[in-house]
Amino acid sequence: MNPATTTPSTVLITGCSSGFGLETARLFLARGWQVVATLRQPREGLLPASERLRLLPLDVTDPDSIRACLAEAGPIDALVNNAGIGLLAPLEGMTMAQARELFETNTLGMLAMTQAVLPQFRKQGRGVVVNVSSSVTLKPLPLLSVYTASKAAVNAFTESVALELAPFGVRMHLVLPGRAPATAFGDNARGRMPSEPHPAYAAFQAEVFAGLRDTQTPVTEVADVTEAVWRAVTDPRAPMRMPAGADALALAGAPFA
Repeated sequence: MNPATTTPSTVLITGCSSGFGLETARLFLARGWQVVATLRQPREGLLPASERLRLLPLDVTDPDSIRACLAEAGPIDALVNNAGIGLLAPLEGMTMAQARELFETNTLGMLAMTQAVLPQFRKQGRGVVVNVSSSVTLKPLPLLSVYTASKAAVNAFTESVALELAPFGVRMHLVLPGRAPATAFGDNARGRMPSEPHPAYAAFQAEVFAGLRDTQTPVTEVADVTEAVWRAVTDPRAPMRMPAGADALALAGAPFA
């Protein structure tokens, strides 16, 4: 990001315990960046040993955790807000506590992390924030109403704040991944589902899940997402919204620009 210096640029990535976050950290490491990989409970061996890697604890829903993490991380050039949780259930089948948990992590956690890095980015006159949203915001889908709402808020937030930050040389981008069943995200989402479906929606829910298991439906490869994040961080010409994956592109109805 700053070719005038020989020091590698530094990216901080949230939600690196598995899936997109872990593989994004791996990609940036492989391409010579300093990487601050954050997760709630760091563990050794998660990523290749490197003097350019730091694993730091971070809970994006905890203001004290955010402050401590950023103080230890020091100056950064890019923030990738990847941390997120999912839940598949009809609205009647979830509690308000579950809905709040989704918004606390997916929306407010992202907002808090972004707000926390902006003073540094603004003063240095450069920086990039990439928010990992979801392709479910591109088309209404059943059993995902609250999750979609939490991610649609990310989209609107990003596009609005981008206008505020442009005069300071700070960029913001959205990466919208499609469905990647090979990641742990789906397992975590299913783990939050009620043990028994709401009786009024049981048949409908079974039908939806059967469709999700359709092997003919195109899905997203993890590399689709990591490359989109890489482009968003490193290419000033990258579009604001970047669908990532075959199914995400199909929902967007347009080729990847």
